[in-house]
Amino acid sequence: MTTPTDTTDDEATDETTILTFMCVRNAGRSQMATAFAERERDRRGLGDRVEIRTGGTAPADSVHDVVVEALAEVDLDVNGRTPRAIADESLAESDFVATMGCSTLELDEVDTDDWALEDPGERPIEAVREIRDEVERRVVAVFDERFGKRDDE
Repeated sequence: MTTPTDTTDDEATDETTILTFMCVRNAGRSQMATAFAERERDRRGLGDRVEIRTGGTAPADSVHDVVVEALAEVDLDVNGRTPRAIADESLAESDFVATMGCSTLELDEVDTDDWALEDPGERPIEAVREIRDEVERRVVAVFDERFGKRDDE
């Protein structure tokens, strides 16, 4: 006999929502989105219910310094993260994929949205702050749409 808290691996997988944030270099916008999504998942107590993935089609060597600085201003630490490639299989497994103004990605049965955002890599910190704030707004909107508004809002 199983209790309501007993689940099989298949059941746990079925309940997990996979959110993916990608761009070409995985060094700016998608790193911002990932950091905000991780924070939002934690704020909402979603734990294992939400898996967050990130990657790029041609990853850079490191996250842009100006992105690290802009995120540190809002208490998010991405210092030491390394951009990485994202596989087609990983994208196809996702429930939602946000591209950052650099894709014509079309995936059957995956909710995709292209966020037309400027690349922060060569921008001054003032412009990066604006991009950062827009990324945060969009990430929160994705969570609101999929999981309802936070209780403290």
